[in-house]
Amino acid sequence: MKAMILAAGRGERMRPLTDTIPKPLLRVGGQCLIEYHLQALARASIREVVINLGHLGEQVEARLGDGGRYGLSIRYSHEGDQILDTGGGILHALPLMGPEPFMVINGDIFTDFAFDELLQRSVALAHVVLVANPVHHPRGDFSLVDGRVDAEGTPRYTFSGIGVYRPELFADCVAGVFPLAPVLRRAMQSGRVSGELYEGVWCDVGTPERLSELAARLQPNMGG
Repeated sequence: MKAMILAAGRGERMRPLTDTIPKPLLRVGGQCLIEYHLQALARASIREVVINLGHLGEQVEARLGDGGRYGLSIRYSHEGDQILDTGGGILHALPLMGPEPFMVINGDIFTDFAFDELLQRSVALAHVVLVANPVHHPRGDFSLVDGRVDAEGTPRYTFSGIGVYRPELFADCVAGVFPLAPVLRRAMQSGRVSGELYEGVWCDVGTPERLSELAARLQPNMGG
């Protein structure tokens, strides 16, 4: 299975840090955010990774190169000056993903989720990982009942930014700027989105404050 890391966003909530450094290259716990994902993917025996690039993307490519140092092969999906959002970014990268289901991970999260858990999941159109609602997102995104994910209903959880998708999920999408969530909601209407609840470490590193909080959590593990 191939994996894609979404790394093209401008990181507006993370400014001024992201005025000169792309969010995936912000450092915490001694290394860049995106490097934690790359190392975890390598541990899961995933070898082919696609990263979409936009804001300051040349810095990401210069830092990560071809992925060899991580035991990976990295290819890049360049979006240029027009950032395509999550759904548009995935659609733009589909020619690099191939015909089989593929994994997608938001580049601005931190987690200890074991990505190999997803390799054997049965996927109708999409399979998503949900987490308990954080303080900054108390209403959640989707409901999860008996392994089925829906846009309505309870209990509600937050989309983690981790999922496995079939290319067919995007069959009716038109190239351009659009988010992933409406695409998933359309698939939920036909009952073709499954999911699971992850209760381990997960953090949406969306603001400087949350980045600092994560650094403080990681510090004891860094010997400091």
